[in-house]
Amino acid sequence: KNYTVVTEFVLLGLSQNHEVQLVLFFFFLLFYMIILPGNILIVLTIWGDSQLGSPMYFFLANLAFLDICYCSVTPPKMLADFFSHHKTISYSACMAQLFFLHFLGAAEAFLLMVMAYDRYVAICKPLHYTRLVNSGVCCVLVGATWGGGFIHGIILFALSIHLPLCGPNVLDNFFCDVHQLVKLACANTYIVELLMFLNNGVVIVTCFTLLLISYTVLLLKLRTQSSKAKSKVASTCVSHIIVVFVMRAPAIYIYGLPFQAIPMEKVVAVFHTVIFPLTNPMIYTLRNKEIKGSMWKLISKYILWC
Repeated sequence: KNYTVVTEFVLLGLSQNHEVQLVLFFFFLLFYMIILPGNILIVLTIWGDSQLGSPMYFFLANLAFLDICYCSVTPPKMLADFFSHHKTISYSACMAQLFFLHFLGAAEAFLLMVMAYDRYVAICKPLHYTRLVNSGVCCVLVGATWGGGFIHGIILFALSIHLPLCGPNVLDNFFCDVHQLVKLACANTYIVELLMFLNNGVVIVTCFTLLLISYTVLLLKLRTQSSKAKSKVASTCVSHIIVVFVMRAPAIYIYGLPFQAIPMEKVVAVFHTVIFPLTNPMIYTLRNKEIKGSMWKLISKYILWC
């Protein structure tokens, strides 16, 4: 079939109004400058404090690191495009953005499941905790989350590069994603769409469902705990549940429907790719006295050194 090879895409961005773009630029830049160093501080605090050597904090440091990487995929390009009249992205950069977005997003989803497993063992099998969740097991589990995310991302990448794109090469968003490229396909792609949906939507919904079931079981187990243990465990579980809803609900909204028109897609995408990932580790930190105490110690040492 005759079609033109697409070499670049035009991004419509969040708004075409120049004044609105300036307001959005300063808002996102301010948010980025505050929250991003906060996530870096979490990683440095956990890795630098021997008292925070438990598996829970190890997983939290990895979550913060994943979110830092995840928020380095789309926001820098979005901020730069606020000052560009002609927002474009090359085909190769678009494919790279798509791959890393789903690679890191899936790795984070799998890491949340690992964190749920860690809390399940700590609450339901406390006597076997040190054997079931030792340092070797933690490294294997984290490695598995990165490996699973890579496989997820590379499958979507392989399916995307085989889409026959014939234009128009305009993406009504501020970044490249799978369902947007499918809309530009100029041939029958039902099989590819089905494979993408199975690899993306089904994985997200399954992870979300399993996480909800696991935390429901944990909350039911609290009835047998003492009041002090109940308060501490409930606080941890509530933090985990908030992060699960905050991160997974927008993903289900975007990818749960197989490539249909989604109302307010740009707004949901902003929260899903920029705001929520950076705030996830902060939710854990603000509810944890040990991390807050260690962070203040680290900041105090740095101030004294300066």
